[in-house]
Amino acid sequence: MTQLITTELVELDQNLGTSPEDVIRHLASKVAATGRASEVEGLFADAFAREQKTATGIPGGIAIPHCRSAAVVEPTLAMARLNPKVDFGAKDGPADLIFFIAAPDGADQEHLKLLSKLARSLIKKDFTAALRAASTREDIVDLVDGALADKPAAHAAAVPADAVPAAAGAAAAGPAAVTLSKDSATGPAAGPKRLVAVTACPTGIAHTYMAADSLVAAAQEMGVDLQVETQGSSGAKPLDPAVIAAADAVIFAVDVDVRGKERFAGKPVINAPVKRGIDEPAKMVQEALAAATDPHARRVPHFGAEEQAEQAAAEKGEHIGQKLKRALLTGVSYMIPFVAGGGLLIALGFLLGGYNITSVADKVVLANNFGNLPEGGLAIYLGAVLFKIGALSMGFLVPALAGYIAYAIADRPGIAPGFVAGAVSGFMGAGFLGGIVGGLLAGYMAHLIGTWQVPRWLRGLMPVVIIPLLASIFASGLMFLLLGGPIAGLTTLLNNWLSGMTGASAVVLGIILGLMMCFDLGGPVNKVAYAFAVAGLSAGSATNQAPWQIMATVMAAGMVPPLAMALATVLDKKLFSLAERENGKAAWLLGASFISEGAIPFAAADPLRVIPASMVGGALTGALCMATGVTSQAPHGGIFVFFAIGNLAMFVIAILAGTVVSALAVIALKRWAVRQPEPAATVESVPATV
Repeated sequence: MTQLITTELVELDQNLGTSPEDVIRHLASKVAATGRASEVEGLFADAFAREQKTATGIPGGIAIPHCRSAAVVEPTLAMARLNPKVDFGAKDGPADLIFFIAAPDGADQEHLKLLSKLARSLIKKDFTAALRAASTREDIVDLVDGALADKPAAHAAAVPADAVPAAAGAAAAGPAAVTLSKDSATGPAAGPKRLVAVTACPTGIAHTYMAADSLVAAAQEMGVDLQVETQGSSGAKPLDPAVIAAADAVIFAVDVDVRGKERFAGKPVINAPVKRGIDEPAKMVQEALAAATDPHARRVPHFGAEEQAEQAAAEKGEHIGQKLKRALLTGVSYMIPFVAGGGLLIALGFLLGGYNITSVADKVVLANNFGNLPEGGLAIYLGAVLFKIGALSMGFLVPALAGYIAYAIADRPGIAPGFVAGAVSGFMGAGFLGGIVGGLLAGYMAHLIGTWQVPRWLRGLMPVVIIPLLASIFASGLMFLLLGGPIAGLTTLLNNWLSGMTGASAVVLGIILGLMMCFDLGGPVNKVAYAFAVAGLSAGSATNQAPWQIMATVMAAGMVPPLAMALATVLDKKLFSLAERENGKAAWLLGASFISEGAIPFAAADPLRVIPASMVGGALTGALCMATGVTSQAPHGGIFVFFAIGNLAMFVIAILAGTVVSALAVIALKRWAVRQPEPAATVESVPATV
């Protein structure tokens, strides 16, 4: 294998700029100048995108910007010792030792293991001290080669003790595990304690392994048995099931999903970003030890619906706003399949049977069959059947919403009273708003009744008889006696107001809905706008098309963010990482299908540029749809339900306009709206003795 670092890739005591962007660009240029990367901009874009996701500074004056990139020809390490220092986001201040790790997309396992091994060396005090004491580029290369070959740092002995910076815990050499006896316990753990951990970062080269070693070192100082599974790019060896079974608690220091999370089900868990495992390993170990003895500690859920609901309800520190948001989003998420399937069936019914199918569907379905077709033939019959199935499905909209809001609050005993309260809401004309109120009432009453202390002989009847009975009487009784009428009146006023919107007021509504759909890409605000649209969909008709206009506006605006990101990756590839460019290819189909979540990878990497740009395009699309009277009788499907779209040409034009505007906006923001670094002088002015 070629050498990872050469003297041409080392900068000593140089001023490379005042921001991480400056430093990364300079080091990317050095990598390209040595022929190890095909282009500077592609490598820089991938590395800087990774930096924006999570700052790579770690305690001890060190930063490790890194990436995988299609621009990299061979695995490479570039190193800079900065003067002055640059802030890479570490809690203890700016960094002077910068290691830039560049790996090809198809790097082999041996190279990845070497790069990971080097990253682990950087939390060893003797190694970083030797790097600071080195006087030539050759010395730096020798030190790095020695670390990769497990040779002790030759310069370490010559460095005074006070020259070694404080780091996040020195890592012992060897595998990420330590087992100590009871007699060696010196920390807060009383007696032998066993912990397991998983570390993982998006790239899987540096932070994954540094967090593992930092946690191991902190556990060793406390006398704790800690074994870590590193889920990185250079391979992962799963923890022994017996080790997991014997563990008192688990630590997840991860920025990505844990693979095989079900193995840890039921264990007390501490969950945090991978960088915290490097910055605060001792605190994480202490928190895990505390969780091991706390019967109310958060635990890794079992992977059934009931157990997950119990876990979510038991999470500590969740305030009332968070609980309310979780309940509402649960209700909406379970409601959507009824709406999506039912709405599409209704649209197909209109396609085959025409608008008049609404008045004859019941009679046609009951009186006719394939051997006795109605007047109009097979199309009318099939249209009536599809319309009726869809209408019945849409009839579950409010009950399903209320039922699963209650389920999110009280688990399975809340479902029946929630459905009943939703049905009462529909009966009284309270609609969507009544379903929310009824679901909350049913859920909280079912939860309250479930906390009652009852005799043992009665406990078996509580979830299947007592809780549903009493919670249904309470929630539905309140809806009938007190709340249903006023909410129904409010719903009628709202529907009348929407139906009467024309001109400028309709455009304003379109702008608001467009902004909401693009604000959080499938999150709470997006879901509120979508639920608002589908709740009124069944009220639309040939003479009252306002609900259909709102549905079209919401769907069109929700298609803009993924389509815009896909277009932006085509117009200016260099601004996006390889992973984002690949996501851009998928975003074409996701956007065309009205799946706003297709833009989430872009927003997660760069929210302050992607989200505002998406909102601008979404607002334009929403305004155009409402201004031109575009309608949709289908609640989902995007361009693939073209047959259910009224004024299809303007629907497409509005989406294209918003897509182009958002794509150009995000490109402009990425080019010129650069985050300004904090002045280094405020850090440098702190006395050295502090």
